[in-house]
Formats: sequence, C-alpha cells, structure tokens
Amino acid sequence: MRSIWNGNISFGLVSIPIKMYPATEDHSISFRQIHTRDSGRIRYRKVCELEDEPVETSEIGRAYEDADGALIPITDEDMAALALPTTHTLEIEAFVSASEIDPLQMGDAYYLGTGGAAAAKPYTLLCEALKRSQKVAIAKYAHRGRERLGVLRVVDDTLALHRLVWPDEVRESTGVAPKEKVTVKPAELDLADTLMETLGEVDLGDLRDEYHEALEELVAAKMSGAVPVAEPGEQPAGAQVVDLVAALQESVRSARRARGEEEAGEEGAEREKATVTHLRGRKKAAAKQAPEKPEKPEKAEKPEKKAAAKKAPAKKAAAAKKPPAGGKKTAGARKSGTKSAEEAAQEPTEKT
Repeated sequence: MRSIWNGNISFGLVSIPIKMYPATEDHSISFRQIHTRDSGRIRYRKVCELEDEPVETSEIGRAYEDADGALIPITDEDMAALALPTTHTLEIEAFVSASEIDPLQMGDAYYLGTGGAAAAKPYTLLCEALKRSQKVAIAKYAHRGRERLGVLRVVDDTLALHRLVWPDEVRESTGVAPKEKVTVKPAELDLADTLMETLGEVDLGDLRDEYHEALEELVAAKMSGAVPVAEPGEQPAGAQVVDLVAALQESVRSARRARGEEEAGEEGAEREKATVTHLRGRKKAAAKQAPEKPEKPEKAEKPEKKAAAKKAPAKKAAAAKKPPAGGKKTAGARKSGTKSAEEAAQEPTEKT
C-alpha cells in the first residue's frame, strides 16, 4: 500500500513518525463519455482562454478570484511560506469521548502506520493509552493545501484517522424539519418500537452493494455479446400514508419474514387466534346444548305425542257434545293420561 502523506504525530513532547494510507477504496464502476452516433471518445481539454490552445498540466498554476473577478496568482513558494505548525505534523489538541463527535463532521478515513522501527514503541504507547482511557484524540494536520481537523482512534491495534469538517462547515438544519404540527399516538410509537426490535442489529460485513453487482453483470453480459434482460423491480410505494398503524404492522410482518421468522410468527398468531375462537365456540355450543341434553331420550316419543295431538280435536269435540258431568270426567281422565287415551279411542264408536 502506498502512503499519501508522511509526517509525525505530536503527542506532547513525544514525536511519532508516521505514514498515512487510505483506509477505504472506491469500487464504483467508472464510465467514459462517448459520442452516441459513432462511439467516439469525448475528451476534456484544458484550454487557455487568451490563446485558445490546450495547456500542459505542468504549465497550470493556481490563483484566487476576488469579488471583482480579478485573479490573484498563488505560487507553490507562497504556500510553502505559510506559518503552519501542522505542515508535516499531526498535532494532538485534546482527548475526548467518542460520543462528543458529531457524526455530521465525519469524513474520509485513513490508517496511520509507523515511519520506522524507532516509532514502534511510542506508537504502541499511544494505542494502549487510547484503549485504556476509552477516548479518542482530536488533532490538526495539513493535507492537500489546507489545515484539517481529525480524530484519532484505535482499530485492531492500528491508529486510524478520520477527517473532520470544521464545526462552522456543518450547516444548520433550520427549515428542513416538517413545519406541520403532528401528534404521535402511543400506539404508533409502540409499533415503531416493535419494528425496531424486529429489525434488530445487523453485521455490517453482511451488507453489500447490490447495484454495483448488477452493474458488473450488465457489463459482463454486454462484453460477451449477450442481451441482458432486465427483471422488473419492485415499484416504490407512494409517499402518501393512508393508515400509519396499518403500515407499521405490515412493516413488522415484512421484517419478520425477511429474518426468517414468518412461519414461527404466523403459527403463533394462528395458534392464538385458534385458541380464542375455540373457547368462544365451546361456550356457545354449551349454551345451545344445555337444554337439549335432557330431551334426547324423549326424541323417540315424539310420534306418539303427534298422534295424541291429532286425536285431541276429536276428543275435544266429543267432550263438547257430552253432558257437563261427562265433560268433568273427561277432564279428570286427561289428568290421569292413560284413561284419556282409551276414552279418545272409544268415543268415535259411541258416535256411530
């Protein structure tokens, strides 16, 4: 790995020779601009406005443009003469807790290696001191033509430097938040908490750039002469939220499915629903069957009751023709049950 900056870490009176290495790399696929009609390359040439001719890189300098548009040349000698104590030194200013660093200030990351065998001892000393204190170091250094702010921390026994933007370079968030006044209901907040717990934690090492992978497949297909067939992607949901609670509930279900908890979650939900339905069904069934249980033995007697009911009108008609005394006897016979049945059978014969 090639270093991009050499200097020293100034830790009080301790000086640690270091080399700076990029800690990240860009995997994005770069494209060239072409003329679509004939696939000719489109190139950008640096041309002097006064001469209208291309200029070599070695002939290009820098200048500051003032408010009136006048250009003030700044040479390399002018830059070297700047009284910057951090020109080749990474000056540690203080040690703070990592929680005090605003993530909005975080920029590029670099690894810092030793600049020789003599730097191993003070380098390790600084690493161990940062580990034990559980703090990070705030430092200033000069890089790429300007003084910068950075934070030093330990990553796997290696010093890492994160470039920080200056506090006055962080823009205010005024006017960005919604202006409408809304009220979040406790039920909605509970569902949001459930969704957060369902999504849980993630190993950042498992995340990958799917767009980059798809782009690589597209390039490989074009190089082999194949015609790639694009699969229809999911259509993004609309921004209009109709039912926030329903959306949160569906999000929880989707998160569980994504984490492989779909079957267990659905079985548990079905089990819960089945239990509730089963209990309610038993109560209703018991209520319906309670009066029918004592009547089950009497189901066989229903035809006789129907026959008696059919004969009852004839009996009543005969009772109406008989004298009052007979009517009383019939009423008494009705109470006995058996006699009334015999009289009911004999009365039609007397009529005849």
